Amino acid sequence: MTHRVRLRRAAAIALTVVAGAAAAATTVTPAAAATAAPAFLDPAQLPPHPGSAWYGGPVTGGVPDPLPFCVGAALPGATSQHRDFWTEFDTNAEQITVVERDEARATTLATLLNNAIRQCADRAEQEDPDVTAEWRDYGRVDVEEGARVHGVRTTHAWTGNDVHLFAVGRDGRTVTVVHWAQMGTFDGIPVPGFKKTTRTAVNKLY
Repeated sequence: MTHRVRLRRAAAIALTVVAGAAAAATTVTPAAAATAAPAFLDPAQLPPHPGSAWYGGPVTGGVPDPLPFCVGAALPGATSQHRDFWTEFDTNAEQITVVERDEARATTLATLLNNAIRQCADRAEQEDPDVTAEWRDYGRVDVEEGARVHGVRTTHAWTGNDVHLFAVGRDGRTVTVVHWAQMGTFDGIPVPGFKKTTRTAVNKLY
């Protein structure tokens, strides 16, 4: 009888330990998910280039150097990460992601970045009399807390035309910017492909 009691007590203790471990695992998992670093685009998820594959560098802390056109001055360096992408031709891209302290600060940052892009063409013309520039609004992308796509074309008297696509998207307290650029004009730029890239970028954050 004593032997059976001991066995029952041992089994009860074992079940308690297992249950405690399961509860601890359940508690830790959401916390780990909340502090996980946001994921970045893979090169193949950028709009296809007709003559080259895309290549990508490592995810790096801070903002790119030099600062990105249009949005660089609005980016907080301490909480930013970025990844550079390039092709064998004149087309390149970058993604910058910022994790803010809360959703209110992230909303403010997304608004600041969108405004910086809207004002970028006027600012470029004011800073350099040899530049003419144009901004276009390519609309929203319905993903997580939303994203917006912009286009900016610049023409320099000496170096010709450059065209840029920007997306600003948010998922909770995290904001991401995708910037695509090449020599040329608005004709033939991959807006549908870039919107697909934008959706992927925001969905991949977490």
